[in-house]
Amino acid sequence: MRHHVTKHLPYAPDQLFALVGDVECYPDFVPWITGMRIWNLRQDPTGVSWLDAEAQVGFTFLRERFSTRVRRDPGILQIDVALISGPFQRLRNRWIFVPEDEGSGVRFDIDFAFKSSVLDSLLQNNFETAVDRLMTCFEDRAKRLYGQD
Repeated sequence: MRHHVTKHLPYAPDQLFALVGDVECYPDFVPWITGMRIWNLRQDPTGVSWLDAEAQVGFTFLRERFSTRVRRDPGILQIDVALISGPFQRLRNRWIFVPEDEGSGVRFDIDFAFKSSVLDSLLQNNFETAVDRLMTCFEDRAKRLYGQD
């Protein structure tokens, strides 16, 4: 499943980059992420950083863990996430933050498939709703951190 979201938000690109890049705080504002562990944090001389993260997720019908490698590039305001392990056959997402008048353009791309065809078809029916809810979590967090629109 692939999905693309483009939004305009009234915050600076570096603010949004910092918010999305602060993976360790996701359990504080994404309700279905019940835990997060990070390791292998490293940074190169240009400021690009990588970390590995294990998320615990909990829904009424599903409790899982999955691990990803997160690459944060402040020079181009881009965050890439790739699967290490978990219930997915594939998982990749990308956040790009672009300066725009009075704020930022946010581009979010996600491509994933579960190993289980049952989970895959279950989420397929609710995929757009899930992505919209995820975006709302990040927008609400930006409002709390940086002020109202």
